Amino acid sequence: MLARLGDLMDANEARAILQEERTRGLQLIAAARARDELDAAKTAVLGRKTRFSEVQRALGSFDHEERKTIGSLVNEAREALQAALDDRRAELEVADESRLLEADRVDVTLPGRRPRSGSLHPLAIVEHRIVESFMRMGYQVVEGPQIEDDWHNFEALNIPIDHPARTMKDSLYVDVDALLLRTETSTAQIRTMESQEPPIHIVCPGRVFRHETPDATHLPVFHQVECLAVDEGISFADLKGTLETFARAMFGGDRRVRLNPDYFPFVEPGAQVAVSCFICDGAGCRTCGNGWIELLGAGMVHPKVLENCGYDSERYTGFAFGLGIERVAMIQYGVPDMRIFTDGDVRFLEQFESVA
Repeated sequence: MLARLGDLMDANEARAILQEERTRGLQLIAAARARDELDAAKTAVLGRKTRFSEVQRALGSFDHEERKTIGSLVNEAREALQAALDDRRAELEVADESRLLEADRVDVTLPGRRPRSGSLHPLAIVEHRIVESFMRMGYQVVEGPQIEDDWHNFEALNIPIDHPARTMKDSLYVDVDALLLRTETSTAQIRTMESQEPPIHIVCPGRVFRHETPDATHLPVFHQVECLAVDEGISFADLKGTLETFARAMFGGDRRVRLNPDYFPFVEPGAQVAVSCFICDGAGCRTCGNGWIELLGAGMVHPKVLENCGYDSERYTGFAFGLGIERVAMIQYGVPDMRIFTDGDVRFLEQFESVA
């Protein structure tokens, strides 16, 4: 249809169309306020289906002189429109940059905004307090691998071959009957005794793993701190004195310690340790029930454990104990469900100490 109209167009009509389209195009270009509007203006004036293109297609129908004259006018109009497009595009780019700069502008006269500080996780806070209390008593911090072998996790600790803890129902094996995720940080104690001679005074914090169903008081991944002292002449009295010093450092200077006989394969004798409630001071409350809070298991290192590490059990004695960090944190902060520590709820975590 456009081709047939072009064949009927005369030179005067072509001149008029070019003048009108040039004027219209310059107006559309000047009115563009954004790059997409400028692209639309270019299509409206110089696109394939415009009156400007119709004149270009009609050039072949004019005689030689008219074709030369109209062709020159077409080029002039195109160059004028293209120059206007380029100028307007540059202006829009400058305007865009100015808007970005304005958006990023900082008023240096305003007071500074204090950044929100983070907070330590409650388990990290409790672990730090526990470890720090032992370091003040002269203990050294020792860590060990989280993937252990049967010897360091069970055999060296005098845990018998038929003990339930050694089954896949209770332990998480990486390689059946070979490697497993450690079930307690006592493995670091064994590795320390294998690598150095007494005296040894170490505290071993770390993550441990057990085949547990998560509930209010159990997690498959939790944290422990274990303590070991080995030297000549260490007695049960030293164990009790250390426990009392630790309890008072953690829970207050008036704490008392109670030891009840209990069995653990790696100590002999063994004891379940409780501290007087730091909330009711032993009177009995909702937290403790009877005035005492069960805290940890302890005892004198079993002679066989010392011998497994190459120590003379007739010459050396020692004590060991361990406690779960989550359980201490539950008691200290009044948290009813251990799973709250791993939920990652920022509202809960914001209640604790800020990072210095």
